[in-house]
Amino acid sequence: MIRIVIADDQSLIRSAVRALLEAQPDFEIVADVDDGAAAVAAVQAAAVDVVVMDIRMPVLDGIAATTAICDDPALAGTRVLILTTFEEDDYLVAALRAGASGFIGKGSEPDEIVRAVRVTHSGDALLSPTATRSLIGRYLDASPPPGRTRADRSLLTQLTPREAEVLALVATGRSNDEIAADLWISPATAKTHVNRIMTKLGARDRAQLVVWSYEAGIVVPGHHR
Repeated sequence: MIRIVIADDQSLIRSAVRALLEAQPDFEIVADVDDGAAAVAAVQAAAVDVVVMDIRMPVLDGIAATTAICDDPALAGTRVLILTTFEEDDYLVAALRAGASGFIGKGSEPDEIVRAVRVTHSGDALLSPTATRSLIGRYLDASPPPGRTRADRSLLTQLTPREAEVLALVATGRSNDEIAADLWISPATAKTHVNRIMTKLGARDRAQLVVWSYEAGIVVPGHHR
């Protein structure tokens, strides 16, 4: 069962998202709230797998709420999916910095939103690779926020040659199935490699692996396979 908190200050969107997700037999809505502070409180009060988070909300906005969740070691199992219009790049860059695992547009088809929640929960693929790559380019142009540092390239020495190859493919937005096809390995083996890479680099999920790869210079913005 995937336990979900929905945070959006627009009651119509919140209700629609709740109705959509509640219809899934393996989804459980823990809470739906209208501000970021309530979202953080809901996550702290109960085990939550995914928070579907709006950005602009009262009391505590989605960026600050994402930071509070992702920086809390006790909430390491909770991932944040940003619900957005894809028009506010500056906010999305901030969400990426804060630790968001993925992005989904409010105008997306219902099945895409359901899939986004599943993907965010599993960490199996980066959401909307094209949009995320453009945001990463902007992310790299800015200085890291206080307390955050750039990628430590020395950690690459911990990776096997195959893991380094897999990391480069993850950074281009490839899914485990696509990586498996590229490298002539099974999807299960690709997933094992990705999980080991995340452990070695201290990454929370694939989104962080992509950011790490760009910061370390493994992939250059604008150059993708």
